[in-house]
Amino acid sequence: MDLRDYMRLMRKRWRIISVCVLLGMLGAAAITALSPKVYAAHAQLFVSARATAEDLSSAFQGSSFTQQRVKSYADIVSTPIVTSPVIKQLHLSASDDQLASQISATNPLDTVLLNISVSDHDPRQAQRIANAVAVQFTQVVSRLETPSGSTPLVTATVVKYAGLPTVPVSPRPKINLALGLLVGLALGVGAAVLRESMDTTVKTPEEMTGLTGSPVLGIVPEDSEARVRPLISADQGNPRAEAYRQVRTNLQFVDVERSVRSVVITSAIPDEGKSTTACNLAIAFARTGARVLLVEADLRRPRTADYLGVEGAVGLTNVLLGQVSVGDVLQTWGNLPLKVLPSGPIPPNPSELLGSRPMAELVTLLGAHADVVILDAPPLLPVTDAAVLSTVCDGALIVARYGHTRRDQLEAAADAVTKVGGRVVGVLLNRVPRRGGGQNYGYEYGYGYYTATDANRPRINENGAQTITAGAKRRGR
Repeated sequence: MDLRDYMRLMRKRWRIISVCVLLGMLGAAAITALSPKVYAAHAQLFVSARATAEDLSSAFQGSSFTQQRVKSYADIVSTPIVTSPVIKQLHLSASDDQLASQISATNPLDTVLLNISVSDHDPRQAQRIANAVAVQFTQVVSRLETPSGSTPLVTATVVKYAGLPTVPVSPRPKINLALGLLVGLALGVGAAVLRESMDTTVKTPEEMTGLTGSPVLGIVPEDSEARVRPLISADQGNPRAEAYRQVRTNLQFVDVERSVRSVVITSAIPDEGKSTTACNLAIAFARTGARVLLVEADLRRPRTADYLGVEGAVGLTNVLLGQVSVGDVLQTWGNLPLKVLPSGPIPPNPSELLGSRPMAELVTLLGAHADVVILDAPPLLPVTDAAVLSTVCDGALIVARYGHTRRDQLEAAADAVTKVGGRVVGVLLNRVPRRGGGQNYGYEYGYGYYTATDANRPRINENGAQTITAGAKRRGR
């Protein structure tokens, strides 16, 4: 991933990142509030060597000698030789190891200075211990550097006694909050990257082309008004309407050697927007003056008639059963050269009807009397209806929903078409966010497929007789 990918990811997953940053800062604030305050008192010693002709050949050698000694003194400050007398002097309840953990000593580079630091929860106690350690250490140095019966070679002098600390050295709120912010940001970005890597839904045209081997004919943006106004109008100039016009144009020129005059509109799974795509694509073609026939070939959960507002009690099912002729049930929509063949009653055997010879003959007949035939078919993965229909048409257009259709589902849908000898003319990416659920169909297999919302729809029994409940009313999504 390059910088632009990370920026895109942060814009997309900003909620996760914001929550992690907030939790990181809250955690840092909680740790700061719960941590006891620690104060540090500082004392300073000056270490010098007695420079005489007998002991040292020169002052320079004496200075070098002292600097080497001071490096060792820094390790002696917290040893029992210093801490035990301090504990006894100040009547401390701490052990040598406990007091040693409070003491630290440093030697600035190329100096003979020794800085002693003592930390404690009580600032006055820290001051007392620091001064006591400094004084005690001068005595220890005097003893260590005094040969038998002679004067000390090295002496340590307290040049700065510890003052009373007023500002705690721990906790440090600003630093803790900054660290909490950085840790939260790192965790947030990591969680966003992990979430993105685990997200197997399709989001780019490149993914769709790679999975299906077919071109992306259009990208339809998300539109908040689509549920209220699913159909595009003549004067509509928003990006969604323009996207369907682009799909229409691309579908006309997708194959210059073999024109697409009959196409199946389907999807991998339910709730991808195939029915609205079929309706809007038919309207887009009709507005160019082309004669369009829209067939509601979803005999399981039909929705086309609902969207277009036409009567769907009699339709495709009756034509395939030979009960009526196709001319008697075609309905003209609006003032456009668009005719609609609704599904009619729901049959118990939709796959057999759609895969029958009458269906193939009907598609051929419709193609002879129209410039474009569009069939709204069920999703490919739950049932085989759309795959069967693709073999009697010029191809299938598969609709995938951004962030909803998984890659394996789209790939399996394309394979379902090609395995039966059908052709995927293209794919469409639907409901793409402009910056970056509807009702579930509930497809099932076998007889008895329907839900409570379909209870009033006309049906065909196993003997081919049509049953229409009085007051039947089609309900939309």
